[in-house]
Amino acid sequence: MTAARKRLPAGSRRSNPFGAGAGAFAREADPSVTFADAVRRARWIAVDLTAERFSLFLLAQPGMRRGLTPCFDSAYPAIGQDTLAIAARFGEELSRRVVGATTPLWWATGDGAASLAELPWARRLAPAPSGATTIAFPVYSERGPSGVALFSGPSLSIDADALFDVHARCFALFEAVTRIAAADRTGAPAISKREIECLRFAADGYTSEEIAGLLGLSIHTANQHLTNTVQKLGAMNRMHAVAKALRLGLIE
Repeated sequence: MTAARKRLPAGSRRSNPFGAGAGAFAREADPSVTFADAVRRARWIAVDLTAERFSLFLLAQPGMRRGLTPCFDSAYPAIGQDTLAIAARFGEELSRRVVGATTPLWWATGDGAASLAELPWARRLAPAPSGATTIAFPVYSERGPSGVALFSGPSLSIDADALFDVHARCFALFEAVTRIAAADRTGAPAISKREIECLRFAADGYTSEEIAGLLGLSIHTANQHLTNTVQKLGAMNRMHAVAKALRLGLIE
């Protein structure tokens, strides 16, 4: 048991609905697990890594423009600016690196590299997409979607013995998110076909002007459709609406 785990509140392990790893989750999944539970599980993993921030991304589906869509992060229920910046500036590169891969990636500057350089099953990404010490775990679901879980912070640390366990927990986390999304589809809000089309193109990285041109709409109308989806999904912004729509299975 790591020192970080010892600092968890009493009873935290008993309330964990995910088990110790991917196999345990498959056997002992609690059907009442919620999206907030998944975020809490990510926080527990971050504690064990002494990470200050975490984020979970969905990879673009086949046929879509390569990139990453934020699912949630440590700013939940909002999406933090650091997460949005990674998706916007480095989403295509990170997506290219992790799609079809199982090897964790890490990057760091200065002294942050020392704690990760000796990991036996992880590869350094250079140049670093951001200044923070970060480790990225590719994850997949039996339902088809794939993604990547990121943990970062100046004191982030993981040893070789814990690497595989943490990766298994990230797989369990992502599997839980896809299970929750599948269960939530029946309660999805009523969104029009045109709104879905606009949201799908937004997920693919197109701007409002490009979406308008593709669908034969005015920019004002395209923006209005996207605004409607943000409101109907209870999202903070367009990117957050895309993430919610992906989780609900409204777009693929």
